[in-house]
Amino acid sequence: MDAIIQDLTRRGAGLLAWLRAWRGFGHFAAVAIVEALTPASYNNATRSVVQKQIYFTAWQILPTFTVFSAVLSFVLIQIVVDTARNYGFAQHALEASVRILVLEILPLLTALFVGLRSGAAINTEVALMVVHNEMKALEDTGVDPMRFEFIPRVIGGVISVLALTAVASAVALVLAYLAVYGFQAWSVHEYNRVMGNIFNLPVIAMLWAKVFAFGLAVTVIPISEGLAAPAGKLFFVPISVLRGMVRLFFVLMLVEVLSLVLKYI
Repeated sequence: MDAIIQDLTRRGAGLLAWLRAWRGFGHFAAVAIVEALTPASYNNATRSVVQKQIYFTAWQILPTFTVFSAVLSFVLIQIVVDTARNYGFAQHALEASVRILVLEILPLLTALFVGLRSGAAINTEVALMVVHNEMKALEDTGVDPMRFEFIPRVIGGVISVLALTAVASAVALVLAYLAVYGFQAWSVHEYNRVMGNIFNLPVIAMLWAKVFAFGLAVTVIPISEGLAAPAGKLFFVPISVLRGMVRLFFVLMLVEVLSLVLKYI
């Protein structure tokens, strides 16, 4: 009986810790959005951090990411086009390719790419700052870490995800045209008609809302998880990064599933 009680107690403590972690994530996300929309948050220091975040998150990886997304898009488009033609649905090949790639796969791929490259690094950096009491040192000197360290990274991360998604989507749209119509310009009118049917105002709004949520997740979750690291315990940094990546993956999948439900159910 005592063993059962102890097991239930451990499970209850674990559930409470899990709920506190998600509550902390939600609180930090709300604060980050409010601060990002506050004009007083922007000065030379914060703009410099935003620019550096965009440089390291998006600009540095732009060539590699563009090539990777182009190759992936080309392969998937060819699969969809060939399958549609084999089953007699060639007229729907372009629309299917664009819906699968631009609306679903590429935004999620971009968020995962940025999360794995920059999210883990941000998580590690913040956790080390907490472990080494650098947060308290900044506060003692009158520097607000939220405004001058974290919010600029959130803004830079969101902008990076939006920009990389736009680049990957533009490349995919060009490749889709070439795969369906070939190297000629006579079918531009038909192509524009199909694109107009796909990208109506509600679809565009939902797409960029999803991408914005992705961009918020790949920065807010690593930062909030890093802030939860205990001071003075260096061994906890890898644990913090692992938890942050798991929670990030969960949130990205949740956002994607919710967007699918809103669009197709």
